[in-house]
Amino acid sequence: MTERVYLDHAAGAPLLPRAREAMDAVWTLPGNPSSLHTAGRTARRLLEESRESVAECLGARPSEVVFTSGGTEANNLVLLGAAGSRPERPRLAIGGGEHPSVAGVVERLPDRVDVLPLAASGRLADGAEVAIGTGTALASVMSVNNETGVVQQLDAVIARAREVGAWVHTDAVQAFGHLPLDFAALGVDAMTVTAHKLGGPVGIGALVIRRELTLAAPGFGGGQERRVRSGTAMTALATGFAAAARVAVGDLAAEAGRLAGLREALLRGIMTGVADVAVNGEAPVSPAILNVTFAGCRADDLLLILDAAGIDCSTGSACTAGVHQPSEVLLAMGRSVDEASASLRFSLGRTTDSAAVERVLTVLPDAVGRARAAFG
Repeated sequence: MTERVYLDHAAGAPLLPRAREAMDAVWTLPGNPSSLHTAGRTARRLLEESRESVAECLGARPSEVVFTSGGTEANNLVLLGAAGSRPERPRLAIGGGEHPSVAGVVERLPDRVDVLPLAASGRLADGAEVAIGTGTALASVMSVNNETGVVQQLDAVIARAREVGAWVHTDAVQAFGHLPLDFAALGVDAMTVTAHKLGGPVGIGALVIRRELTLAAPGFGGGQERRVRSGTAMTALATGFAAAARVAVGDLAAEAGRLAGLREALLRGIMTGVADVAVNGEAPVSPAILNVTFAGCRADDLLLILDAAGIDCSTGSACTAGVHQPSEVLLAMGRSVDEASASLRFSLGRTTDSAAVERVLTVLPDAVGRARAAFG
């Protein structure tokens, strides 16, 4: 049987050996990091060493790193926390086409959220930042879109927010490990990252937040993680996160260059081998994500045909998987419902090589033809 080709790293990357080794050394150790006895102090030391390591990889202070269960929780914490801690500023602003853990705040806080429109390029439309006003508590805009890979320009958003006194948050989940990321230099107030997109374990991420900011906590308990997220800390997961982050940052330039070459080869092969296709998102884009519309078919049909041929890819965010609907990101970019319903995301990572790309390009023309025949 032909080995499967995995091109859904943006949903979850395979666990790196170093991350597993780091966790294997910790799993069996007893001790709650909040306990004062020797076992507890050992757990606390491991937790704080992991925090320091993640912070160093992100250009942040250790005290600015709040461990969470992942990107979704981190995004929820900062959005709802800012809304709750700044009652004099009742509004939030978010970019169009954000991850569901950000976009969902529109339903959670109806009539209190301003959505900044996207242009066809996938970046914010010119002047979109003017919606950030004196009543805005927080503006949240992605660094790299999780479906299209488009790199968002944050300068105008940050400048406008500073002008009116709003905080700025960016979901950098898809940027971490693929693009240089420096929290201090970026100039935002808060940033979300997670472990499982870069080869760390599922179940841990981080909200990086400036020390001067205070968020209203949605829950209560022992006051861990700057009183934003109470609960027993996940020491073993933190060590795995730190190990994966060190690997990702350590060879970032070389790996990003390798992935960019593979992405270009995949794109070139699709454009020459399949008719009536269009790429979604204009450069600059992540080297790890390619989103393509295959006109005249349903993306779900094409995905299942590719899956049967041993190729894993996706129709968009894994957080909305299993629900047949057009991509909200592509709709926000002005694509039609048919176009948004006919698009696939190929996301590359450390297990992707030229053989994987060749396999996709060999299978894809026939798969698209079958999907189009089924749709027609």
